[in-house]
Amino acid sequence: MRWNGQQLGTVDDNALPGMEQLSGFVRSVTTPDFAGITFHEVLARSALNRVPSSSRMMFDWTVNPYRGCAHGCVYCFARGTHEYLELDAGSDFDNQVVVKVNIAEVLRREVSHAKWQRARVHLGTNTDPYQRAEGRYALMPGIIDALAASGTPLAILTKGTLLRRDLPLLADASTEVPVSIAMSIAVFDDALQHSIEPGTPTAAARLATVRAAVDAGFRVRVFLMPIMPHLTDSLESLDAALAQIRDAGASGVTWGALHLRPGVKPWFMQWVARERPELVSSYLGLYPGTSAAAPKAYRQWLGRRIRPLLRAHGLSAFEDDDYGVRPGRAGRASEDAGRFVATQGQGQGDVWGSRSSRAAASSGATPSGLSAVRQAGRLVPKPEGPAMLF
Repeated sequence: MRWNGQQLGTVDDNALPGMEQLSGFVRSVTTPDFAGITFHEVLARSALNRVPSSSRMMFDWTVNPYRGCAHGCVYCFARGTHEYLELDAGSDFDNQVVVKVNIAEVLRREVSHAKWQRARVHLGTNTDPYQRAEGRYALMPGIIDALAASGTPLAILTKGTLLRRDLPLLADASTEVPVSIAMSIAVFDDALQHSIEPGTPTAAARLATVRAAVDAGFRVRVFLMPIMPHLTDSLESLDAALAQIRDAGASGVTWGALHLRPGVKPWFMQWVARERPELVSSYLGLYPGTSAAAPKAYRQWLGRRIRPLLRAHGLSAFEDDDYGVRPGRAGRASEDAGRFVATQGQGQGDVWGSRSSRAAASSGATPSGLSAVRQAGRLVPKPEGPAMLF
């Protein structure tokens, strides 16, 4: 493994953040409570990761306490990142998890720097911060506290029901900074979910977590992603999923078709060949060669199918294809620090809650990240666009 074969004190510029020096390696741990999983504990040199300007993601900063993920989602876009460590994107990604044990301490130092402009920080856009490892290491409370104490807004996307442990902490944080919560639920059929997402909580458990967060005063968005051709895209499947999302109290849905990026496609196609061999030819036709995205014609067909259902269930929606080229960085840091807007035409209404915020909007000024609006006793941030797929 690249990060286990460096010379002490040398720097590998191609290594993942926090993995540049072997001197940061602490130990590798196995435990009967996590059978088959090895945790590689490291001391991270940095916590904040800046999103490349070429990315379609509409945010600039992320924090990733873990590399690799025991959720084991066959379609996980982040699998390819494990290859930077000379680990494979398949079983190693699921079973060799890198843990940045000092990440809260490092983050606290970084967000306390005078030059930090309190741009919103996203968690869960690479690997899940509430995956099973979080039950052992409990890194998120320190991360949440560090961000809130510095006046930094935060957004969490997860499949993990362990989020419920931190709802009181997040509620406290939301009195200081904007806090956004989203739950990723791609599969509502229990048998398929167990096969394609073997390490994740059930859809029912995640829906219960959505309800718990809503009851705690948060507006929660559900990421119905990826929608998989011939597996989860039938009218019956989509209708049932949206009904359950609505009943859980979610405020809206972000949806999009399956992507098969480098490092993911071979692993996913192995699963299709093993579990659903009758679909191999269809998937080879939809995702030929090195193609990562579903064909435009399929995405348009999917849109025509799901949009009437979204309206029928009264759910606001944002589509993955709605993303274009992200704006340049000029001015983005100050704009992201507490910017609140109506929902880009998605029907959620104006969430600007205070007179000073509306005055700032009319004057062209940007409200401070510490001058948040409230709705139902909680801070309501700008609606999230789709973070990267798990």
